[in-house]
Amino acid sequence: MLGVWLLLWGSAALRGRADTAFLRRAHDSSGRCTYSFTVASPVEAACPEAADGVPELRAELAALAARLSRLESRERGAGGSGPRGAEPGGARDPQQGPAAARMEAAYGELLRAKARLEEEKGRLEREKEELGRRLESSAQEITRLRAARCPPGREGPGRDTLRAPAKAPRWEPQPLSYQELQSERSEVPVSRLLDETALGRPGQEDSGCGRLVWVGEPVVFGRADSIAGKYGVWMKDPEPVAPFTRDNTWRVDTVGTEVRQLFQYEEAEQLARGYPAKVHILPRPLESTGAVIYRGGLFFQPRHSRSVARYDLRGETITAEREIPGAGYHGQYPYSWGGYTDIDLAVDETGLWVIYSTEKARGAIVLSKLDPETLEIRQTWETNIRKRGVANSFLICGTLYTVSSYSAPNATINFAYDTATGSSRALSIPFENRFRYLSMLDYNPAERQLFAWDSFNMVTYPVRLSRE
Repeated sequence: MLGVWLLLWGSAALRGRADTAFLRRAHDSSGRCTYSFTVASPVEAACPEAADGVPELRAELAALAARLSRLESRERGAGGSGPRGAEPGGARDPQQGPAAARMEAAYGELLRAKARLEEEKGRLEREKEELGRRLESSAQEITRLRAARCPPGREGPGRDTLRAPAKAPRWEPQPLSYQELQSERSEVPVSRLLDETALGRPGQEDSGCGRLVWVGEPVVFGRADSIAGKYGVWMKDPEPVAPFTRDNTWRVDTVGTEVRQLFQYEEAEQLARGYPAKVHILPRPLESTGAVIYRGGLFFQPRHSRSVARYDLRGETITAEREIPGAGYHGQYPYSWGGYTDIDLAVDETGLWVIYSTEKARGAIVLSKLDPETLEIRQTWETNIRKRGVANSFLICGTLYTVSSYSAPNATINFAYDTATGSSRALSIPFENRFRYLSMLDYNPAERQLFAWDSFNMVTYPVRLSRE
């Protein structure tokens, strides 16, 4: 009804200008419904630009079409059918439906991606907060450990006064997480230590070479207080080179993939107090607990290699390195406790040794005597003792001795191989694993005792040799 009224109104407005008027409704380029009036001129064949009344007519028709479009929109909004729905020209473009569906699907996917990103952001924020708390806790623990390890020095010029800390290089421990560890520890008077073990001054009755007949109870000298010290090696030089002495003590904590720190102590008592006089940073990381100190050098196995190297303690450089032909390494032929103990160095009264195994020996222990300056192999012996079947080994007077277990509290020295005769024999000498995890065992010929690392604890064992 609205369209008919507008048609009559438009015809009346144009009655004076034309004989016939036509109303046309169609979509424009933007898809909107438009109404057009067409009136033929009875006298003019063309429409000059300056013809009177034509611009006014066009403006009037445009305004009329706009008003009609607004009215139709209002009618549709009110629920009416409207002219657009009644005519074929008002139908939707059939291509608009699939396009709209694709747009809605893409929009939904974007919303889901946004939700996932928000969730990931929240998770990362929580992890960041947790790492911050852990870092703060570790920093507090390191501060506490430093304060506990470094008590203030005694006053006065007495003989036992500690050296000025300002002259000693600062010890910066590796960035590891620390934990408080507890275990049983025996308190032994210093007088008893000196009487029973005679540090640096072996008793006259035990001087000279012979067969091992007795191993005493372990004596604790110090304890590692970080997880890096569960396994390790500590040692003294039986034949030191100036400026070092037999009192100098050395230590390496071997837990980790980049073990480079060699701690130097002026004496064993300083080791017991828990802070070094100097820290050497090795040019190459070492592997496991097979290192020894001998004639002013640290002899060790570089990580992931079948070589042995000599680190000069004075020059602080590697002066020699040599590959051990065919030697297993990095877990091929370790001791029974593992720990990549494939290559183990040892020192006795006769010199420097390397203990290992090869594929040719089928896992049996192989011994080689080394030149301490060039690391050339002087002589080699192949034993019938399987390396994986023993927990550790050491040499005394050219004889190899092995330990039956690294964890049994009442273990034994169970085999001996004499390089002078090339023969082996079974033994049953009691050996105590007080802390149930023996990871290092070496003999010091100058002090005539065994140095061991037993689950964080640095201990010694007095020994007795027969003169047979």
